Amino acid sequence: MRCAFILVAICAAVYLNLMNISDVYAQTLPPEPRRVPHTVTQTQTVFAFASAPMLRPFINLAPYGPPTIQKTGGDAGFKHWVRNFRHRAAAQGIRVQTFDRAFRGARYDPDVIRRDRNQSEFTKTIWDYLDSAVSGPRIKNGKAALRKHRIKLNAIEARYGVDKEVVVAIWGLESAYGSFKGDNNVVQSLATLAFDGRRGRFFEAQLIAALKILQNGDTSPPNMTGSWAGAMGHTQFIPTSYLAYAVDFNGDGKRDIWSVDPTDALASTAAYLARSGWIKDQPWGVEVNLPHGFNYALANRNIRNSPSKWAQLGVVGANGKSVPNYGMASILLPAGGQGAAFMIFKNFSVIERYNTADAYVIGVGNLSDRIKGGPKIKASWPRSDRALTFSERKELQRRLTAAGFDTRGIDGKIGPLTSQAVRRFQRSKGLVPDGYASFGLLKRLR
Repeated sequence: MRCAFILVAICAAVYLNLMNISDVYAQTLPPEPRRVPHTVTQTQTVFAFASAPMLRPFINLAPYGPPTIQKTGGDAGFKHWVRNFRHRAAAQGIRVQTFDRAFRGARYDPDVIRRDRNQSEFTKTIWDYLDSAVSGPRIKNGKAALRKHRIKLNAIEARYGVDKEVVVAIWGLESAYGSFKGDNNVVQSLATLAFDGRRGRFFEAQLIAALKILQNGDTSPPNMTGSWAGAMGHTQFIPTSYLAYAVDFNGDGKRDIWSVDPTDALASTAAYLARSGWIKDQPWGVEVNLPHGFNYALANRNIRNSPSKWAQLGVVGANGKSVPNYGMASILLPAGGQGAAFMIFKNFSVIERYNTADAYVIGVGNLSDRIKGGPKIKASWPRSDRALTFSERKELQRRLTAAGFDTRGIDGKIGPLTSQAVRRFQRSKGLVPDGYASFGLLKRLR
């Protein structure tokens, strides 16, 4: 999932709630599907995790339905909406037979709406997320999946130039290596969300795309299952992404991302990353050590240097050696100065095209490293801290602004402007100016 529609793509980010479950269960029941769409916040305090490629593709949403409004009426209102939508679908080239087959038995699903609305306060720290995302069982299962499908994965890597371990890691995080792809009727879920109206245009676009998939014959209505938010298959593509990027790698005439055989799904993921600008043989990132007295203002995604230049500033790998010249890189501090630091490269941004949450990208990257036999993250995390809730993030912004450190808006989203305000406040108090919006910082402001 940039041009004129990049803001639409960002706003189409899909949220995920990670359950507090054991590592073993985390391998069979992956993180709960994420709500669609919402702006993903900065990594430093809250992480929003999406369940599907989110770019994806950049279509004009304007033709799909009326402006976003709140609707009520339950099943009766839903049936009326479906009758009206039938005409809009026909105008988009959907045949009557396709529409009627897809909507046979479809009903308003209040559980989908409940899931969509009940997550705004949910937050999770990066260390809690990584404990599940890169757990021992998930690494073990990833290595097993790599061995089992090595021939296919080697062929996929050869064609698209994307590391097979990265593809497997995405597979592991999205569906626990195919063990839980979602069993919701995708047409019913998307229709319910489109009818709800809060983000009707986005969901109508997804619903039109889902109907086109059925009309193309890639799958059947009973087989088109996925998350409650409409993400499908082994690697949880949303329908517009499927139309733009899915491939028929095994040559059977269908782009089948739902099959027991994961070949098409894994190849589609590799194709998506390749078309998003993947650089062969470049890592997503490398854990680094920062020197004493490091200027934390340099930990900025807009500041990019070569690894050799970072080495001149005292930034070296966690192994104490200079980082090889993989390309221009930035320094990322997902938990401020108290947690791990990473030197991130272009491929970090490519994985972000799959899911914009930094925590997700680090999860994919580190899981792929561990599947390959690489080291775990060495630095410790500030585990005594906790993530701020949505209301607390808004409170932080209000208090910073009232104290003279304007965040340029109070929206509960910790973006660059809020981080800059945090840095200014930290400097005024003699604190490490890492821009990390922690609970401890909020307590200082109270």
